[in-house]
Amino acid sequence: MSWDNDNNNNGPWGKGPRGGGNFDNNDLDKLLNNLKNSFGRFSSKTPDGKINKKNWFLFILIALAVWGATGVYKVQPDEQGIVLRFGEYIRSTPDGLHYHLPFPIESVLKPKVTRENQVEVGIRTSTQTSLGRGTVGRDVPEESLMLTGDENIVDVDFSVQWVIADASDYLFNIQNQESTVKAVAESAMREVVGSQDLEQILTEGRERNEEAVRELMQKTLDEYEAGILVRRVQLQKVDPPAAVIDAFRDVQAARADQERLRNEAEAYTNRIIPAARGQSAQLIQAAEAYRDTVVADAEGQAARFNSVYEEYRKAPEVTRQRMYLETLERVYGGMDKIIIDQNESGSNSGVVPYLPLDQLQKRQDSEGNQ
Repeated sequence: MSWDNDNNNNGPWGKGPRGGGNFDNNDLDKLLNNLKNSFGRFSSKTPDGKINKKNWFLFILIALAVWGATGVYKVQPDEQGIVLRFGEYIRSTPDGLHYHLPFPIESVLKPKVTRENQVEVGIRTSTQTSLGRGTVGRDVPEESLMLTGDENIVDVDFSVQWVIADASDYLFNIQNQESTVKAVAESAMREVVGSQDLEQILTEGRERNEEAVRELMQKTLDEYEAGILVRRVQLQKVDPPAAVIDAFRDVQAARADQERLRNEAEAYTNRIIPAARGQSAQLIQAAEAYRDTVVADAEGQAARFNSVYEEYRKAPEVTRQRMYLETLERVYGGMDKIIIDQNESGSNSGVVPYLPLDQLQKRQDSEGNQ
């Protein structure tokens, strides 16, 4: 009897036996007889009716060799071998060929210790291939919405890159390793966000917050002895909730205007105050110069008076006469009249009643200037 009535050599899975012939009950009987004959060689008896122990010993030896060969294993360069004996950790092995006792005595686990794993918090990204390559993100509000220190809500999306630092601790000290890393990352981010005001989180300190979250995560995972090294924390989005983002942007614009006006006022202050101080210093210096001039002039006049007084005390008559003459010279020096003392000459003989003496005086002055 064939697999189907059409003799198409098709089996129940759409493909007939190898060789293309029909597989009937006679063929199945032949296969079972061949297996029985092969096994019968080991269970055959000697002519005296005893069991052939040599064949059995050879069979056991082959079985043991095959069983022992199952203990050979290879660790790839990006893996670390973890050998277990009846489920208990025994040792770690580096990359290369190694051997462990065959199953079920020992077994080996080979986690990838150099592969960088990533956990996303607040967002889920997926690759889109229907219209072309690209990534699509889906927000997860129950993870991304966090409370700040000033009791505001902020929407934070971030990712964590981590690797296995100790494979034995990673495998045996924690369960659901990826979920644990995600829970620790979310808890650390909430603690850092809760210790700051909203304005600080949105405007400054991005790198500082990333480093703070990474350090807090590493500290917590080390306390768990998780065998995980956190490479980096990357903030992808830090925004107010979508429902209030427009109002928040208006507030930010108002704060920017306030900051701009404050800077302009400070610039005006920095420009006016130095100018006023310069004018004040100029007035002070002018007053001090005037004071010094007046004092010096008064001191000069006093010194001149003292010197004249000393000379007067030595020869009073001569000094009085000299002072009289100098005073007359200073008073009449600019006059255009000439006065002749008649009493001094005793008579008017030899003196013409009218002479243009003023004109002569002016001519003498003009010649003297030339």
